[in-house]
Amino acid sequence: MTDLVPAVLEALDSSGNAPLKPVPGTHQMLRRPATVCPDRQSFVKNAILAKIPLQDLSAIGQFLEPIVLRERMILQEPKRPVEHVYFMESGLVSLRIVAAGSMLETAVIGYRGVIGMSFLWGGHSSNHQTVVLFRGSAHRIRVEDLRRVMKERPGIRERLFEYLQALTFQCIQAGLCGVRHDREQRLASWLCLASDAVDARVLPVTHDYLSSVLGLRRAGVTETLIRLEEQGVIRKTRGVLQIDERESLEQKACCCYKLVSSAYASSQSACLSPEPAS
Repeated sequence: MTDLVPAVLEALDSSGNAPLKPVPGTHQMLRRPATVCPDRQSFVKNAILAKIPLQDLSAIGQFLEPIVLRERMILQEPKRPVEHVYFMESGLVSLRIVAAGSMLETAVIGYRGVIGMSFLWGGHSSNHQTVVLFRGSAHRIRVEDLRRVMKERPGIRERLFEYLQALTFQCIQAGLCGVRHDREQRLASWLCLASDAVDARVLPVTHDYLSSVLGLRRAGVTETLIRLEEQGVIRKTRGVLQIDERESLEQKACCCYKLVSSAYASSQSACLSPEPAS
């Protein structure tokens, strides 16, 4: 995944030969092109946007605003109105519940996902805090603009609901995982999910962070990581963890990893709608 924010619809012009141009600032709205060429997947990095029909992409694209995601940037706070929906392109965002000075991470979201989907359930405020864990980029859209587009293009709403169902499943499964599975299983599962979310095997995470999001003692996290490193599954340096044996790591993960992965795979399959006949 690239850290550059592409000018999606500007690049997808009718000629197909125009070079990519950087978009100045983070508040310039993308303009609707006259036509959209069929190789949009090479420009659109968000997995959901990349798989919706071209006409739907054109409809939503005029409202998309590129934004750079900085580490520790807070995108949404609990009990506050949801103003924007973020289509992730790169980086990683932590979705968490914060209460009474404690924090529980319920999901990690990367280029396959969307931030700010609670409004689809009819709510006007977020129940979660969303914080950027790894820097990256996204395209955001105002909620009122997305509502308008979904009314005109119900297929977009269907695709987003498919994704929201998978995300909700992950959030619920995270709670069950915390009480049912042991330390190594949970740690391996988190690493696999984070790796999938960013499509990379190098993760800039610390022992302290893993300890906090998993609700484990730091000493226990360190002990488990040392054991995984001795087995050749991972390598770690200060602030960086590299997965060397992905298959072995998946075998050590609890069943939650496969269940969550299957839920997202199903939502992605639902996005593969046939293009309308020309």
